[in-house]
Amino acid sequence: MNSIHKKRNTPFWIGRGIIMVALLFYSVLSAQQDAQYTQYMYNTVSVNPGYAGSRGQASVAALYRAQWLGLEGAPTTQTFNFHSPIGYRGVGLGLSVVKDDIGPTSETNFDIDFSYTIWTSKIARISFGLKASANLLDIRFSELNQDVTQGFDVSLQQNIDNRFSPNIGAGVYYHTDKFYAGLSVPRFLETNHFDESSLSTAKEQMNFYLITGYVWDLNPNLKFKPSILGKMVQGAPLQVDLSANFMLNDKFIVGAAYRWDAAFSGMVGFNISNKFLIGLAYDREVTDLGNASFNDGSFEVIFRYDFIHTKDHLKSPRFF
Repeated sequence: MNSIHKKRNTPFWIGRGIIMVALLFYSVLSAQQDAQYTQYMYNTVSVNPGYAGSRGQASVAALYRAQWLGLEGAPTTQTFNFHSPIGYRGVGLGLSVVKDDIGPTSETNFDIDFSYTIWTSKIARISFGLKASANLLDIRFSELNQDVTQGFDVSLQQNIDNRFSPNIGAGVYYHTDKFYAGLSVPRFLETNHFDESSLSTAKEQMNFYLITGYVWDLNPNLKFKPSILGKMVQGAPLQVDLSANFMLNDKFIVGAAYRWDAAFSGMVGFNISNKFLIGLAYDREVTDLGNASFNDGSFEVIFRYDFIHTKDHLKSPRFF
């Protein structure tokens, strides 16, 4: 979620009955973070526009994430993206839609990505990307417990419907057939969604992303890919995701991940064909929130389809 503070990796509640109020109205809400993904390695275009078109053919993906299963009003994220190289050499275009919900708040981002790629050697290329975004914010204050909200600013009892704010971002992405690295800021503009004079404000901060990984061929049938995602935003702890995946016979993927001081994750994937991937992930918090009886962990599923047109031979599925 981009506009309401969701420090998702930290247990932050005052009992089950008022969790949403605490998340919405804790002082000045200025250190928000973007939506997080465990399977970020399959969803790179959502955070780095330089990735658009880098797969060499049109690619479409859909992801669903449910966080803190069993907790009423917990975050859910739905993502859809499509990107492809186009007729002009080196140019890629993409479209992403990200819908983020938590309790009575909903936020939708519509992104258009543009990239331009330069070959730096026979096997390496670097892409520069730009992102243009439109954000729609809904807050349904009427769904809050009125006994709990007594004493808050009366203006905060008015629902917010489709509040619009634009944004821009940029990224650079370098890759070969074995290695990749990217640096990006998906949103540069720090948008205030409430008046500074109100009791609480929600400020859209810049999120800095660093992503990298490498694929080793351990033998003709087994590949190993460690990867790292780092995310930094002012006012929130540095987030680092460490992941390791194995691919057997270009079909079966199994791996594990650790989100620093936050969660352990297990991942499995299956390439139904050289075009179609399905991936699943499950997270278990290592914070106090993970020990709560009503928290059954977090679940994520992704589907990706590449429109590969190869007449002479089948291409091996890309591992990133």
